[in-house]
Amino acid sequence: MSAVNVLILAGSRPEGDRLAEAAGVPAKALIDIGGEPMLARVIAALRAAGDHRITVSASAPEVVALARSLGCDVLTASAGPSASAGEAFRALGAPMLLTTADHALLDPAWVRHFLSAHEPGADLSVLLARREAIERDAPGSRRSYLRLADGDWSGCNLFYFATPGAGAALDLWRTVEADRKRPWRIAARLGPGMLIRHLLGRLGAAQAIAELGEQAGITARLVESPFGLAAVDVDKPDDLAFARERLC
Repeated sequence: MSAVNVLILAGSRPEGDRLAEAAGVPAKALIDIGGEPMLARVIAALRAAGDHRITVSASAPEVVALARSLGCDVLTASAGPSASAGEAFRALGAPMLLTTADHALLDPAWVRHFLSAHEPGADLSVLLARREAIERDAPGSRRSYLRLADGDWSGCNLFYFATPGAGAALDLWRTVEADRKRPWRIAARLGPGMLIRHLLGRLGAAQAIAELGEQAGITARLVESPFGLAAVDVDKPDDLAFARERLC
């Protein structure tokens, strides 16, 4: 697949980050895993995946300096991830691949698979992994799951905004950002039909993604990850210990 714009969200929370504080660094993106900062690992994986233009959305001066030293463009992060992604999409345009600086185990194969599996004509693709794949590839890792009619799913922190219209999904993201781990609340926001199907166990993952897209006026598609490890990011102390163990 041809080169795309890649955005790495590496902003800092206004209230600070406990993982960063425990590691003695000013921002989570700088936490050392396997001898290098998480952000550096993510950048290296993306470079190995293709000749993509990489932009880092960051606020901490130390993260900005690291990103620039590694040859990346930098945009100033906004108050939250959805706002930062929206600002970046307006600056970079489509197509844009989005991931996060705490995706420390990111593998080039995951990126190539995701982009190649994108359905032509779709505005947006979202990568998700089944519980079975995660427990197979990342035993001992504790994830948050969306329980749907066709199983339990977890996000993989990879999103592909293929067309200019995909930006509408970022507006929807802002409305549900606080409830990303409470699917019944998201369903309630998006209409009684979706809520009833979720409560009755009739809403599958692909259907949920498609209907979320319809709410935003776009075509959104699920891409299932065959790599369970793709669902592991570094959000908790257990995640950090897991990632370090994997990379020792």
